[in-house]
Amino acid sequence: MASKAEFVTYAAEQMKEAGQITCRKMFGEYGVYCDGKIFGLICDNQLFVKITEAGRKVCPDLAQAPPYEGAKPYFLVEELDDRELLTRFIQETVKALPEPKPKKKKTS
Repeated sequence: MASKAEFVTYAAEQMKEAGQITCRKMFGEYGVYCDGKIFGLICDNQLFVKITEAGRKVCPDLAQAPPYEGAKPYFLVEELDDRELLTRFIQETVKALPEPKPKKKKTS
């Protein structure tokens, strides 16, 4: 089941204090970025965030689940209403992730 645009908008709104949050449609679902760095996915109207030790320190009790069949586990964030905690969790997770690789220039 594909995620609804309303849920994606709501989730992005709840995370907006963490940085510049953008959601990009990918494979029928959504990649979630903070300041240009992908940190999670929205699949089936659920927020999945990459697992990092920094994120685990902020939210030690989060469940883990794969966002789609065959994927490695991510943190499953079921509670989006606590903006302060969500902001801290996203900021710490994003800080712990590597910088995105520069895009290769196309040569013609």
